[in-house]
Amino acid sequence: MDNIAHTLVGVALGEAGLKKRSGFGMAALAIGANLPDLDVLAIPFGANLTFRRGWTHGPVAWLVLPFALTAVLVAWDRVQARHGRRPSRRAPVRAGALLLLALIGVLSHPALDWLNSYGIRLLMPFSERWFYGDSIFIVDPWIWLVLATGVWLARRAPRRGAAGDAWAGEARGGDARGDDARAGDAVAAGALLLVAAYIGAMIGGTTAARRMVHDHAMQAEGIAPRRMMAGPVPLVPWRRELILDMGDRYRTGSLDFLAHPAVSLDPGWVMKEDGAAVEAARTRRDVRDFLYWSRFPVFTVEPRGDSALVTVGDMRFRRRGAGSFRVQVVVPR
Repeated sequence: MDNIAHTLVGVALGEAGLKKRSGFGMAALAIGANLPDLDVLAIPFGANLTFRRGWTHGPVAWLVLPFALTAVLVAWDRVQARHGRRPSRRAPVRAGALLLLALIGVLSHPALDWLNSYGIRLLMPFSERWFYGDSIFIVDPWIWLVLATGVWLARRAPRRGAAGDAWAGEARGGDARGDDARAGDAVAAGALLLVAAYIGAMIGGTTAARRMVHDHAMQAEGIAPRRMMAGPVPLVPWRRELILDMGDRYRTGSLDFLAHPAVSLDPGWVMKEDGAAVEAARTRRDVRDFLYWSRFPVFTVEPRGDSALVTVGDMRFRRRGAGSFRVQVVVPR
């Protein structure tokens, strides 16, 4: 998922009441929710496809990153206190509670990343297998909208209780500021629950889509797909983009739960190119790295005398004209 969604999840968890567990509680949740993406530091070293969504998203990172983040926050609190610059409004920093919040933030990251079609190596370094949830588009404005609204409303609640509404709390025998703060917690928690319900519905939709596409492919092709993707599309939760690996070719299509018939396969297919030029391209390091990450690799070969121009791509991004590159190779005789 994008870092806006990761941050909003961390902040919403904080506004739901978790930030009260310790000073720097919100920082632990919001930073922890983004911390696995520190693997972007590999990009300048040319290891984007082979390192991203791997080590920093796997079980070792789940243990190491929360401890590292907690250590930094506790140390910063002590440095500020030592120099007389610690804000008086900051609650006491409790290392144990802060570690738990950092862990929750860090774990929220791979949980969200698993949901899309880009993929995540969830068990690195113990397994290099890629996992794909195929349920939430990598940028989902509906999640942004619900969480941002929940956070905004939650933060407004305590400010209301600070002024003219205070008498209402006293009339009820309570404290208006406390009541409004609890109401704010409930609003943020409600936003998180609404997003969780939305995600659950999208996962259920993907599961149903896979069954429908399997049955449709059996009727249309006479064989079951070796692999398939019924992936989400931007903004429209009831639709799915389809990619079917039929062995020597790919079929593409779409699924619309509101249409009849729901499954529609595009005419024609995309053949899986093979041959000497493709084999020569596969020996290049940049191509090997791409294939390590790719899910539905596809090659296009343009012969040019003793050489060939090979376009390497992935069917997931073919429709958008992205995610491909060209290499010039010498064709062995």
